[in-house]
Amino acid sequence: MNVYETKTIAERITGNPYVGRGIVIGKSADATKACTAYFIMGRSANSRNRVFSKEDGVLYTKPFDDSKVEDPSLIIYAALREYDNRLIVTNGDQTDTIYEGLKEGKSFTDSLSTRCFEPDAPNFTPRISGMLTFDAGDFSYKMSILKSADETGTACNRYTFFYESLAGTGHFIHTYVTDGDPLPTFTGEPERVSIPDDIDAFAAELWEALDADNRISLYVRYTDLTDGQIQERIFNKHEGD
Repeated sequence: MNVYETKTIAERITGNPYVGRGIVIGKSADATKACTAYFIMGRSANSRNRVFSKEDGVLYTKPFDDSKVEDPSLIIYAALREYDNRLIVTNGDQTDTIYEGLKEGKSFTDSLSTRCFEPDAPNFTPRISGMLTFDAGDFSYKMSILKSADETGTACNRYTFFYESLAGTGHFIHTYVTDGDPLPTFTGEPERVSIPDDIDAFAAELWEALDADNRISLYVRYTDLTDGQIQERIFNKHEGD
């Protein structure tokens, strides 16, 4: 087994019916841009009733049809926020936990030590988080997963991964291995993926690789490491594939 093997995002996802929610962070092949991506999938009507919306620099999950919302507690949240030279992206309201922690002088890891997996037995969906730190024309990043220690949710195991950015390489973490009942939790280290130079190529590849029945929304952001300019793409199933 080659632990340094890097695959395209399509090779990681295509044919898998359900990887849940996922985060990708990495550097473009030409080493000029930081890539951040977040997507959501859904099986239930409540989960599928969502779109991504960007407001005042914050990416939110929002109901597509307010009249069909059943339980907003785990599906409506700020998924991406900025604080100083850091960009936070997560699959839940721990985005705000990290943001508030940074404002209080806490680290990414310390902020997340107050949280655990989602209380959605029997799946106990992991909380996945990422943070990019920009400095001197470059960046490093961290990824985290908080997951149940056993099938009954007795305790929480917390894993944090630290990465220096490497041209053409990113890391991909997602909540589930595949579909199932209960859903099998992601295991191991975040998976290595290649990051192309072009945001449209990467966004289209990722969106098309996600299962067409279960994909809901995708957000991709490329940040220029020289001038800080941002390119963004949002895909919402409810607004047309």
